[in-house]
Amino acid sequence: MKYKNTLNKGSVRCIIFKEADIWYGIALEFNIIEEGQDPLAVMASLDQAIKGYIETARKYKMRPFALNQKPDREYQELWIALQEHKKIPSKKQVYHFGYNTGAFSQTLVSC
Repeated sequence: MKYKNTLNKGSVRCIIFKEADIWYGIALEFNIIEEGQDPLAVMASLDQAIKGYIETARKYKMRPFALNQKPDREYQELWIALQEHKKIPSKKQVYHFGYNTGAFSQTLVSC
C-alpha cells in the first residue's frame, strides 16, 4: 500500500474553527485536536503538536499508518464542504483551513 505521508515528506490537512465559545484546531491525518480561546493561539498550538508528532514518529521509526490515519467523519465532511465551497453548519465559524507541509521538512509553517 502506498501512503501519502512518510517520515520524510508529506502534508497534513488542518482546519481552525469555532464552535460555541471554543476554537478548535484539527490535523486530519494525525487525528490531533487542539482547543483554546483564540484562533491564532490554537493555530500555534496545533503547529507545535504536528511538529512533535512527526519528531516522535521519526525517533521511533513508526510505520506510515501513524502518519496517514483516517480522519473523524465530522472533520472529513467539513474539509470536503470547505474545499467545494459548500455551506457549512451554522454552528461552526471557520477561521482557516489548508495544508501543513513545513513540519515534514523540519521548518514549521502555519497551516
